[in-house]
Amino acid sequence: MRILNEKQVTSHGSAAGRKDALQILESGLRATDPYENARSLFRLNGSMLEIGNIRLEAEGDPKSGVETLDLNDYENIYVVGAGKGVQRAAKAIEDALGDRLTGGEVISKHGDEHIVDRVNTSYGAHPIPDEGCVEGAKRILELSKKVTARDLVFTIIVNGGSALLTLPYDGISIEDVRKLTYMLQLGKGVHTSELNAIRSHIDQLKAGRITRAFSPAKMYHLIGCDANRGTPISRSGKYKGMSNYEYFLRTNGWLHNLPDGTTFKDAQRVIEMYDLKSDCPKPILDAIYEADPEKETVKIEEYHNTDSRFFGILPEDDCIGAVSAKARELGYEPYVLTRSLITEAKSAAQVIASIALGIDGRSEPVAPPAALLTTGEMLVTVGGETGVGGRNQEFCLYAAMRIAGNERIVIGSVDSDGTDGPGGLEAEGAPSCLGGAVVDGHTAAKAEEMGIDIPGYLKRHSSSEPLWKLDSGLSMVHGVSANDITVTLIRER
Repeated sequence: MRILNEKQVTSHGSAAGRKDALQILESGLRATDPYENARSLFRLNGSMLEIGNIRLEAEGDPKSGVETLDLNDYENIYVVGAGKGVQRAAKAIEDALGDRLTGGEVISKHGDEHIVDRVNTSYGAHPIPDEGCVEGAKRILELSKKVTARDLVFTIIVNGGSALLTLPYDGISIEDVRKLTYMLQLGKGVHTSELNAIRSHIDQLKAGRITRAFSPAKMYHLIGCDANRGTPISRSGKYKGMSNYEYFLRTNGWLHNLPDGTTFKDAQRVIEMYDLKSDCPKPILDAIYEADPEKETVKIEEYHNTDSRFFGILPEDDCIGAVSAKARELGYEPYVLTRSLITEAKSAAQVIASIALGIDGRSEPVAPPAALLTTGEMLVTVGGETGVGGRNQEFCLYAAMRIAGNERIVIGSVDSDGTDGPGGLEAEGAPSCLGGAVVDGHTAAKAEEMGIDIPGYLKRHSSSEPLWKLDSGLSMVHGVSANDITVTLIRER
C-alpha cells in the first residue's frame, strides 16, 4: 500500500466515501510505479539482450520494434538519471541485467527509500535544488568522461529531474539557481515549463546535454511519462501532421535526456514576461542575454546523430485507466475532466467542487453516483509566505470549505510521488511531507469545533498542519511522480 494511514483518514466524517476515495487513489498510485513497465523492456538470454516494447514507444519511431544486442560486444553497461523515485526504474534495469550491469549514478529526492544495489544513489532537494543535486550531477558528468563507443548506457529522467539534475555552468552558483527557482516557481507560481526555459540554458546536463555527454555510447532513454503526448488530430500549425515521435522531440521541455524545444529567446521572454530583470541573479541574467550559441540546448538534429532510442515507461492510460476501473468497480461512473489540470490549486478546487455540487443537487451535467477525475500539475503561488503545504493539500482544504455541510461529496488529491510540496511539517506522528489529503462535507465543521482557522492557514499557504490535525492528511510511501491525481466522489442520494 502506498497510503499508510488509511485507518486514521477513514475514522470520521463520511467514512465510507473516504474509504472509496482512498481505494481509487491507491489504484492510481500503483499504476504510476514504473518498475513493471521498465522491466518489460528487457529479455536476457545468456549474452543476448532483447530490448523493446511497442506499447512504450512513440508512434512514428524510426527504430520501432525489438532490438537484439550481444552484451559481449560491450565493455561496460551504466545507468544514469534523476527524478523523484528514479530508483524504481533503475531497480528494474538492475534486476533485468544482474551481474552484467557495471554500475551508474542516479539522483533521487531526500527521503526516498534506497533500493538499488549496483547503481550509486545521491540524494537532493526538490523543488528547490541543493548541494546534493550538484554533487550527484557532478558524478554523472565525471562518469560520462569514461564512456567509449564500446559502452551501453541507460538514462532515466522522471518528474523532479529538472530540480534534482542541477549542475550550473561555471560562474553561476547553486544559490543563484535556488533563488531563481524560488522566485519563479513558489513566489510567482510560474509553471515548470517556463522555469525550464531559463534553467535549461544555464546547466551542463539539462536539455539533452546528458545525452551529448554520453554520446560515444549506445543509449536507451527511459522517460517518466507517455511517449505519445496528445493526439495528432488536435495539432495545428507547424505541428500538424507530425508523428508522435517527432512532435515529442520538437516540443520537449523537461525530459533532459531528450532534445529540447526551447531557445535563449524563449528564456528571455520568460524573464521579460514576469519582469525579472531587477530580481534575477546577475550571473543568470548575463548568461541568458549573452546567448552563447555554444550553450544552446540540444536539438532534434543533434539527437539523431547519437545512437539513441527512448521509451515512455509511464503511459497516461495506465493511471487514468486504473483509477477509472476502480471507481466503476466501487459503483461510481467515472468522468475524466482533464488529463492536464494546470492552474492554481484554489481555482481548481472552486471549479471542481462547484461541478460536484451541481451533480449532487440537480444531476447536472450528469447524475450521481459519479467520480470526477483529473491529472495534471496544479500550482500554488506563495509570494513571501513560508507555510508548510502543497498544491494537493491546498486544493483539498479550499474544496472542504466549498462543500461544507454536504453529506455526499468526498474529495481526495495526491501528488503521485507521495510528497506534496517541499515538506517541513513538525507534528506528532506525521511525516515531514504529506502526500495529499482527503476531505468531505464534515471537514469544515470539524475544523471549527477544534478551533482551526482554515482561511488563516490558507492565507499562509500552510495546509499540512490543519489537515494532519483533522485526520485528513495522507502519509505515503515515496514513488515516481506522474503528476497529481484528484478524485471527487458524488455518492448516491
